[in-house]
Amino acid sequence: MSRLKFYFPDSQDQIDPSFDFYSEERSPFRVRQRDDRYAHEVLCPAPYDGLLVSKPIVDGMPGVPGKYTEAQRHRLYREGVRRFFRLEQQGKNLEMMGDCGAFTYARDDQPPYSVDEVVDFYQRCRFDAGVSVDHVVFGYDPLMDTSPSAVPEEWTRRQQLTLSLAAEFLRQHRRERCDFEPIGVAHGWSPQSYAASVRQLQSIGYRRIAMGGMVPLKTHAIMAILSDVKEEIRCDTQLHLLGVTRPAYMHQFAQCGVTSFDSTSPFVQAFMDERDNYYTISGSHVAIRVPQVDGNTRLRQLVNAGEVDQRVARRLEGDCLAEIRHYAAGTSPLSAAIEAIGRYCALIGDKKDRMPQYTETLESRAWETCKCNVCRAIGVEVVLFRGAERNRRRGFHNLHVFEQRLARELSPATGQSV
Repeated sequence: MSRLKFYFPDSQDQIDPSFDFYSEERSPFRVRQRDDRYAHEVLCPAPYDGLLVSKPIVDGMPGVPGKYTEAQRHRLYREGVRRFFRLEQQGKNLEMMGDCGAFTYARDDQPPYSVDEVVDFYQRCRFDAGVSVDHVVFGYDPLMDTSPSAVPEEWTRRQQLTLSLAAEFLRQHRRERCDFEPIGVAHGWSPQSYAASVRQLQSIGYRRIAMGGMVPLKTHAIMAILSDVKEEIRCDTQLHLLGVTRPAYMHQFAQCGVTSFDSTSPFVQAFMDERDNYYTISGSHVAIRVPQVDGNTRLRQLVNAGEVDQRVARRLEGDCLAEIRHYAAGTSPLSAAIEAIGRYCALIGDKKDRMPQYTETLESRAWETCKCNVCRAIGVEVVLFRGAERNRRRGFHNLHVFEQRLARELSPATGQSV
């Protein structure tokens, strides 16, 4: 069994090496993307096997700009993905996959891109693999397998449209003798409908198939789909899970033919989750919220409304950071740090009592035992929920730990080389 590969979707999430955590200032000469660093440049080894780049992120859609500047977009097309992401300079053997970001335009009647446009994107940017144009099916109901006449017409239309586009995509790929590996997308609304999509994609000629639209599904539903699909796939067909992360079930997924998956979850949980902000190999910790007086929108509104005195807020903010750092350095007790955090939380009106979780986070001193380059470089700053530079670094740390978790889940059960 080949190694289960993890792709990290790009959203231009980088960190600024010049950022000063005490002054909260950057180098005045910093140029974004050129000077900032990706996770694979910060962590060694890279915490993922490849990057997934969606066309909407780069090119945007009608009326909606992408996350790349016009200069970055042109440079990506000119230099190609490997040079743009500085993989050659780093000697990183990462795989580059492109896709159409179907969830971005899921509410539209039709995909905003033609097959020609997508093939051109993959070929000009020199991707290793590219996903065919697809359209998400809104809905999942396994009972439809016994009542096919009850399937909504829109569901079948989207499935057939995806299959039709996949056939056109493969014809175009062959006609232009493209260098990237073509990946067809399977969509459905039940185990049997997904299996039917996979069966048809194989008959078209695909040997690598991405399972789409499964992000909202519960694990038992995903397993039901993969169990039916397993009965249809050829021995040389590989499955990719689009946006699905279930480390504890990766062994079962692999047994059903899954060889790769992508997800942003480990990264975004660093600043989007209420609890699982800082990963450890056996669990997670809550990051300590210390919002910036001048940089936090809600806090700025409170100051402008006269509900919070800005001078007092800045003083308590400074006390909070100082006591946390003193505790981390071993020059002040934990109680002093917790009291300072409590005073600042009370001032800004934080109604959620996270003090027990904050105490647990600080008591663990997990940043001291973590061997990732982020924790070694910035110490206790990594557990502070405060601005993009700390939050993204914590996301990078989570990617490092996620790779370890995945290795732990797979190695004992499968004997895979991880």
